[in-house]
Amino acid sequence: MQTLTKILVVSSILGLTTLMASEGETLYKACASCHGQNGEKAALGKSQIIKGWDKEKIVTSLKGYKDGSYGGAMKGVMKGQVSRLDDQKIDALATYIATFK
Repeated sequence: MQTLTKILVVSSILGLTTLMASEGETLYKACASCHGQNGEKAALGKSQIIKGWDKEKIVTSLKGYKDGSYGGAMKGVMKGQVSRLDDQKIDALATYIATFK
């Protein structure tokens, strides 16, 4: 019985991780036109390249753009982009972007 419980818990975690990755991938489609398919571009030639950023840095920057406490030249553009994202979507998006190596 304990083995079955462990299998179910692990399966649930893997399923949630896959769901978040697919949500992040879907959300990133709106970002790709400026940041590139794998985060390899400086958006509009002005931003930092986000490829290689860790999840924590991405979450911090997205939340900072959202509340106005982060950003340089692209601050106004990014505030509009992230204003529609709740914490769960920011987490899913950050999880996905962090896979760009």
